[in-house]
Amino acid sequence: MPTSFLAGIFGRSPVQPLKDHMAKAAEAGHVLLDFIEAALAGDWERAANVRSRLQDIEHEADRLKADLRIRLPSTLMMPVDRGDLLDLITTQDRIANRAKDIAGLMYGRRMVLPDSLAPGYRRLAQRSVDAVDQAERSVGELDELFTAGFRGAEVKLVERMITELDAIEDDTDTLASELRAQVFAMEQSLPPVDVIFLYKAIEWLGDLGDFSHRVGGLLQRLIAR
Repeated sequence: MPTSFLAGIFGRSPVQPLKDHMAKAAEAGHVLLDFIEAALAGDWERAANVRSRLQDIEHEADRLKADLRIRLPSTLMMPVDRGDLLDLITTQDRIANRAKDIAGLMYGRRMVLPDSLAPGYRRLAQRSVDAVDQAERSVGELDELFTAGFRGAEVKLVERMITELDAIEDDTDTLASELRAQVFAMEQSLPPVDVIFLYKAIEWLGDLGDFSHRVGGLLQRLIAR
């Protein structure tokens, strides 16, 4: 039977596009780390170049998201809910968007962090990207989940990966809380507007961990159904 006929009945698998899109989100996270290093060093020329690369990655993620949505017609026959897959790619996309937002905020204000905050900000950035990487590894198991019919040992493996993702996200919450406490202790010595945007930069970095955690939650929903 011609492959095109089968494709017409079952539609093209959304798994590889989902994985490609998550890989792009993870790439955005790693490029953000480069940007933050440039910003903390006060090297705004390098920061501008890295930010431009980050914008390109985010645009590519948008293109992949649009392509995937086109590939998910309501008649597509799959063992998972179409709405769950749309939620998954929307959440993945927020990672790339937020990475771009953070770079835009820091570059736009030429944000200079107090020296005492820089180590904690680096740790939060790295742990947040660790969460993104773990989410990418979990999404990477989707094709095996599909093949196994969302049953058996593959489900156990993904559940363990999601548990580890939960632990990483807890770390990001702790690091963000510690940073906010540091900023609070310094508020009187800093310009009020700077304080507002420092809190915003910390919150948005933490969002990378939160969005990654939601990716894990959506994978759990796929498994549960």
